[in-house]
Amino acid sequence: MNSPNINRPLFDEPREYPGFSCLRARIGRQLGSQKLGVSLFEVPPGEAAYPYHFHLAEEEVIVVLAGRPSLRTPEGWRKLEEGAVMSFLVGEGGAHQLVNRTDEPIRFLAFSNQQPDIVIRPDSGTLSVAERRPDDGGVHYHFRAEDAVGYIEGERAP
Repeated sequence: MNSPNINRPLFDEPREYPGFSCLRARIGRQLGSQKLGVSLFEVPPGEAAYPYHFHLAEEEVIVVLAGRPSLRTPEGWRKLEEGAVMSFLVGEGGAHQLVNRTDEPIRFLAFSNQQPDIVIRPDSGTLSVAERRPDDGGVHYHFRAEDAVGYIEGERAP
């Protein structure tokens, strides 16, 4: 097995959604990492890497490698420079989104502690439940928060 190289990445998770198109190399998985997620993102001009979101279990750190992405947090928007390192803690205060508002692609590394997680997307009122397995299996569900049901909804008493 060849070791991953950020200068010659194997982009193994292309994302092709309107406004959210980018390339992702899941370097941690490529290395066989079980508890540490490391991904290289390349985001073309005019696109976002992902929707505005926060995690209930995972912390993230990003390192800007190339370009000047725009970062959205609960404090608003700001432009990052190459070399910037940012931390996003668990909970609403760690909400974030990276967008490329420039004419050149941007690249950044994202690090996270891999574990089962709930991801909240406030703009759309949606959430995801995800089990983080090295083999990419496990639970991955997406919901609208407005569809929430009561604790024992649909259950039968013994």
